[in-house]
Amino acid sequence: MAAPLPFETEIHALEDVLKRLEQGASATANMSEEIKRIRRELSGLLKKTYSSLTPWQTVLVSRHPERPQTMDYVSMIFEEFVELRGDRAFGDDQAIRCGFARLGNSKVLLVGHQKGHTLKERQACYYGCAHPEGYRKALNKMKLAAKFHLPIICLIDTPGAFPGIGAEERGQAQLIATSILEMSRLPTPIVCVVIGEGGSGGALGIGVGDRIAVLEHAYYSVISPEGCAGILWKVANEETKPRAAEALRLTSKHLASLGVIDDVLHEPLGGAHREPREMGTTLKSYLLRSIRELKTKKLDRLLDERYNKFRKMGVFLEPREASGGKSS
Repeated sequence: MAAPLPFETEIHALEDVLKRLEQGASATANMSEEIKRIRRELSGLLKKTYSSLTPWQTVLVSRHPERPQTMDYVSMIFEEFVELRGDRAFGDDQAIRCGFARLGNSKVLLVGHQKGHTLKERQACYYGCAHPEGYRKALNKMKLAAKFHLPIICLIDTPGAFPGIGAEERGQAQLIATSILEMSRLPTPIVCVVIGEGGSGGALGIGVGDRIAVLEHAYYSVISPEGCAGILWKVANEETKPRAAEALRLTSKHLASLGVIDDVLHEPLGGAHREPREMGTTLKSYLLRSIRELKTKKLDRLLDERYNKFRKMGVFLEPREASGGKSS
């Protein structure tokens, strides 16, 4: 088990007690009742804790080292997967993985961020921060999927696009902007799900679709809390990061109330990292249902609805300037 999150100390302590009891349990009725009692107490504590997470705690859960990533879901919910590599211009970016896959009876293209689990994997994936070649690769493969009328599934999990000098020199911002434009008019169904972190343009680069969903304890934001804190207060510490997370309104509840997303996928008790296969089953059901619904729509209607979905975001009415006028 990974080190407990700051607010999980009591939960992990109770889990340790339960584990010791189960390992040394005898067949006595008293011991069995004690184990049942501890399990009930643990379940209640998990429910109480995870039903009232603060925005910053949600960010910490979304970054949990054992949280399922794109390639974990590939092995759990897709029957086949053939990876496609390279952008035909510069190289292959391991932070974004692409490939043809089979989901139930549907052939799809899967695109997703990959952070890596071990230190070696994380360094190769730049902790999920993609370079321009990653977005170029993803867009090339999505255009190929559209050519063959295959639905596209995008799994988003990144703190943001890679901010290095080389990435900027190779057109990071331009590639993300191009990807957003092209995804808005790709003639095939697109389903996007934020499975962990959804940070800034790095997430939007593969985040334009007909259905946008967020896992219950994931976040989706214009900037990471650390980046926001650094801009507003010139320092990102244990005081400013929670303040930034609160101000950004980045949790699934906030996003749903603002109309930024279509659906919230509920996670197993205690988060997806505790029951990854259960989370995989929930995600698979959502993807199958969404693709089935989107396939029934005529192409013109599909594109119009996708366009209007994003055009509506951020629209608001201001009070009338004239004196005595009513606010709208």
